[in-house]
Amino acid sequence: MTQSSGVPLRVVSYNIHGQRDDTAALAEVVRGAAPDVVIVQEGPRRFRWRQKSAALAESFGLVVAAGGLPALGNLLLTSLRVRVLDTRCQRFPLTPGRHLRGAAYADCVVAGGARFTLAGSHLSTDPVERPAQAALFKRELDAATSPVVAGADLNEGPDGLAWATVARGLTDTAVAADAADRLTYSCADPRRRIDALFVDPRVTVVDYDVVDTPRTRRASDHFPVLVDLLLPVAD
Repeated sequence: MTQSSGVPLRVVSYNIHGQRDDTAALAEVVRGAAPDVVIVQEGPRRFRWRQKSAALAESFGLVVAAGGLPALGNLLLTSLRVRVLDTRCQRFPLTPGRHLRGAAYADCVVAGGARFTLAGSHLSTDPVERPAQAALFKRELDAATSPVVAGADLNEGPDGLAWATVARGLTDTAVAADAADRLTYSCADPRRRIDALFVDPRVTVVDYDVVDTPRTRRASDHFPVLVDLLLPVAD
């Protein structure tokens, strides 16, 4: 990957399995990564979700930007390097008998003057339902006026229709880093790459990692995706 000018941003995208695993290890993993932003899947979405989201963010050394119950467990967290300008949440149509899902978005500016749109989603496990959710998520990404940084648990690999829909016109950070063979799920038996971070082509991918350590294997059933980016500064 070629270095270029821009404003650095460190991103973690992480399905935290509803905090059902080792929460101390989870906090240590994220704090150790020292991210500017964390895109969370399976965050708090039920009773006392505001307090639980704030407590999760505090355990990471971050603050809540957007999401939670209105985004059905998708949660965006930021460090104090990042200022949030606007937020919005999205709910996908419910298929009877299925799990209600959605997405979260935050328009941000990072110290150094670079604006970006942070987004996160968690698509259905149902292959029939998933493509329509991907199309709704992609519509919002395409409407963003700032460079997009989008993390998602897509519940399918890069050969899937929903994955192709979300990825269209964006950079798959794993591919840019020549690391598409790094598997994200499951920690107990890594066999699939279903968690991804996509960015605007104007964003430079500096480094990419799927963090596989004894600690991450205790923290969730997914490995976290850790990416260092350089964001373009608007003229």
